[in-house]
Amino acid sequence: MNHLVFSSVFAGLLIGTLNLAAAPQGTKGVEEFDPLAFPGKVVGDVVVPVPSEVFSVLDKLGEPNWRAELRKADLPASSDRTKLALLFGYTVAEGFVAVQAEDKEAVKDLGRDIIDLAKSLGLSKSVLPHAQSILDAADKSNWSAIRKEFDQTQKTVRDTMEQMKDIDLSHCVSLGGWLRGTASVTSVVKKSFSADRAELLNQPMLVEHFVSSIEKMPSSTRDHDVVKSIRKGLTVVLQQMEGAVDGFSKDAVQEISKTCDGLLTEILAKK
Repeated sequence: MNHLVFSSVFAGLLIGTLNLAAAPQGTKGVEEFDPLAFPGKVVGDVVVPVPSEVFSVLDKLGEPNWRAELRKADLPASSDRTKLALLFGYTVAEGFVAVQAEDKEAVKDLGRDIIDLAKSLGLSKSVLPHAQSILDAADKSNWSAIRKEFDQTQKTVRDTMEQMKDIDLSHCVSLGGWLRGTASVTSVVKKSFSADRAELLNQPMLVEHFVSSIEKMPSSTRDHDVVKSIRKGLTVVLQQMEGAVDGFSKDAVQEISKTCDGLLTEILAKK
């Protein structure tokens, strides 16, 4: 399979097999949804959505308290490029949550974190214009502009890494973002559980892609302690997804949530 370039930190929240249109009639808060008509592109069988539209779909399933989903974490100082890449993906994903919560100060803090991480990764020149645009847009509460810049920031970092032949680190950026995004979705679903809301987690093909990507990484990255933990955790997540033939149970959502949260704790560990 060719390398997939994900256009969003939440790439794959919706996949080709997801079909909310099949939801029982009269399900409150759920609208018909055709994944192939969703703004984005199809890579193989995976729908890669435009990031600014992902939360729009989630909003159709209710109005979560996004401020309650924000995680104010102090990023660990590190010279480990693998960990820095994971942290970068995490931070951009957190930025989308902050935008959805319309928390101006959180957006500014995350914009500054992005600048620090870019410096540590040696990518300041590429990232600084996006980061400054994020800070400027936050002053004006221009949420749509901030979403665009967060997305462009991650895309720029991934593209630059790939140009530098650091494709494994580009995958780590996507992994960090996906784990944070999935943790956010499971948290929202758990607080107001329904089978239709939980179906947003039905993305086994994307998880399989991540597993395959890790297996193809050079040993120096593949054998990294955190990456090995992520590989093991993805297996657990995939088992829950493949076992949800008749829909997700609360226990399955809880297991995915617990797994993602545990991996994020490792990514954020000060070591």
